[in-house]
Amino acid sequence: MAVFSSSPGFCPTCGSIFPHLKKSGQISCYSCQNAFDPEVFGDVNIEYTIHFKNFDSEKLKKIKSEENESDGPVVDRKCTKCGNDKMSYATLQLRSADEGQTVFFTCLKCKYKESENS
Repeated sequence: MAVFSSSPGFCPTCGSIFPHLKKSGQISCYSCQNAFDPEVFGDVNIEYTIHFKNFDSEKLKKIKSEENESDGPVVDRKCTKCGNDKMSYATLQLRSADEGQTVFFTCLKCKYKESENS
């Protein structure tokens, strides 16, 4: 007999958390060793609804076209040659380990390449 009220997934006798359902179709509590039917988990028919935020399809097309033309992730950085404000980048560790990495930028418009030691 249960002395307290328990939530689904917890043993109504001792309050311990239940293990996963065994192939036998019953749940055995590790602490008090009592066996229970699956109904002890409560309502097992749970429905979930996932709501997605609306996204501008034109903006998505623009992002995808930029990604397809790029050599890596795209950042807001002004190209020193043509003035375009979008560049892709890649990083490499060219100097010793105690120094920063080298970042290589590629303009998405004119394909001009420049590097920066960080």
